[in-house]
This record gives sequence, C-alpha cells and structure tokens, in this order.
Amino acid sequence: MSRFSKSLLVLALFGASTAALAFDNFKGIGRQATSAEVKAWDIDVRPDFKGLPKGSGNVERGQELFEDKCASCHGSFGESNEVFTPLIGGTTAEDIKNGRVGGFLKGDIPQRTTFTKVATISTVYDYIYRAMPWTAPKSLKPDDVYAILAYFLNLAEIVPADFTLSDKNIAEVQQKMPNRHGMTTDHGMWPGASAKKGGIGNGGTPDVKNTACMKNCKPAVQIGSTLPDYARTAHGELADQNRSFGPVRGTRTLGEAAKPAAPANPTLEMATKHGCMACHGINAKIVGPGYNEVVARYKDQPDAAARLVTKVKNGGQGVWGSIPMPPNGHLPEADIQKLVQWILSGAK
Repeated sequence: MSRFSKSLLVLALFGASTAALAFDNFKGIGRQATSAEVKAWDIDVRPDFKGLPKGSGNVERGQELFEDKCASCHGSFGESNEVFTPLIGGTTAEDIKNGRVGGFLKGDIPQRTTFTKVATISTVYDYIYRAMPWTAPKSLKPDDVYAILAYFLNLAEIVPADFTLSDKNIAEVQQKMPNRHGMTTDHGMWPGASAKKGGIGNGGTPDVKNTACMKNCKPAVQIGSTLPDYARTAHGELADQNRSFGPVRGTRTLGEAAKPAAPANPTLEMATKHGCMACHGINAKIVGPGYNEVVARYKDQPDAAARLVTKVKNGGQGVWGSIPMPPNGHLPEADIQKLVQWILSGAK
C-alpha cells in the first residue's frame, strides 16, 4: 500500500471515530424514522418510472379535475399566460414523431410551454403529484394525477380523447413526448460523448475553468441581486422567515433594511403557509389586489368580513380584473375568518 493510500485510510478512520464520539454526546436524542414516515416523503418519480404509484385516470375525468383545481391559474385549456407560462402549445405532429421540438432547432418557437421543454413525462407527473394545486399541494391522489396528465396529453394531441393513462402504459406514452430527445447529458460533469475525449468524473467535461490560488489571489467575484419592486412583498417579510443560523439571511421586504427584525407575526405566517402571499402583497398588487386595496374597497361596509370569507372559500373572478382567484374551501373555517379579520385590520 502506498504512503498516500495509508494516509487516506488513517484520515478515514479518524473521521469515523470523531463522528462516533460526536454522536455519543447526544445519546437519547432522536429516534430511527419509521417505515411509514420514510414512505410519506419518498414520493419522487424517476425518469425510469421507479417510484411511480399504481393507478389510472382518463381524459374526461382529467378535464373535470383540471377545471375544478387548475384552470384558475392555467386557463381552461392550459394555454393561459396570465399567471404562469402556458402548459400546452408550441408542438406539432412532426415533433411527436421525431422527439425533438422543431421550433427550438429553427429558433422560431412562438412560446415556450411545459410540453415544448420537458423531455420526460415522469417529470410532469412528479411535479403535479408533489406541488399541485398551488393552494393545496399533495392533495391529489395518484388516480387524480394520472387523469389530469391524460388531459394534458390529449390537449397536446399526443393521445386520443378516450385514452386512459396508467402505470402500465405510461412508458409507451413516453415514446411520444415531443421533446423526448431534447435533453442531453453531454456537458458539465455529466457522462456523455465527451467521456471518450478524456473528460473527468463520470465522463463529462468540467463546466468551470479556473486556476488554483493559495496566496496573492485576485479578489473573489462579488455576486449580488435584488428583488424587483413588484415582487418584494410577494411572500411577506422574508427576514422573519429564514433560519437564524447559517450564511443566508432574508432581505427585509416590509421595512427599511436597517430596521431590527420584528417579532414573528403568526397571522402573516398563516397567510404565507396557505399561499395567500403568493398572489397578494400587503401594500401592492401582485397577481391579485394588495391588501391595502381590499381594505379601501370594503371600508365601512358592515358585511365586509362575511363577504370576504365567502370569497376566500368559493373564489371568484371579475371584481379585480380578469385573473380569477381559486377557491380555498379546503382551509379551516377558523383560519379563513382570522385571515379576513387580519386583512381588514390593515394586515399588520
């Protein structure tokens, strides 16, 4: 064994013994996660469909679910550009045949959509299952997700209107995805064709080029960014939502930068948790009206609280413009009433 190998072995043993000593100092703290707890978090679906739940759903059922839970943000046919980038559009029958969106190759694509960009159908399933709908993530059952995805595939003209998507045939549908050949691993640290040219790691080429420096080094590059004005209050007071340790600190979005951090506001935290702050600023319009505008409109109206509670539950459209507000009937009644009282009192 070389001296170098022996040194590595000594370091590894030392690290292991140090870790063991560290854990000895915390005996009796924590416990092994149960199988049920691990399973609750292990919901990702891989491109090879490992992790895909069993189930099925047809296009017709998917349309019903989409209209009820998704259309308020994505439009009736997934083509709306008012809240998010469109889901559907920009692909052709030729793209489905070739597996590469021609608009990207020719540079004349009119609008990037989910189905022009995504290469694997498992990505779409995984995202819907984890994060949708916006106001109630993880509330959809596997059969619901299959149905909604079947509806998307029909809108993109990948499957017919009487199609039923399931864990049994989803791999076949993958072979019809318009951009299935649009993802490459021949870059960065990924394995790929460049592996044959003497790349590093698993075969790719490095995605950075730099020279090691131990002294008299050039100053490090300073990278900074700021939130645009319209987005500053989108998620409430960022400084109060960050961890109290580590290098990252949230900027103060609801007051002066030098102002000391205010005590946590439980109602603001509730509004952020339930997704309210994604569409409403406290003092500015984002997707929906700012809470200051709501207070001004409902000022001195004796039934204001009751009307707003109903609006939060049922959603609506047209009062503040064309962009609809999704229904939030899944929220506890007590939470809705508390949020409405907080808004009408000036969201302070």
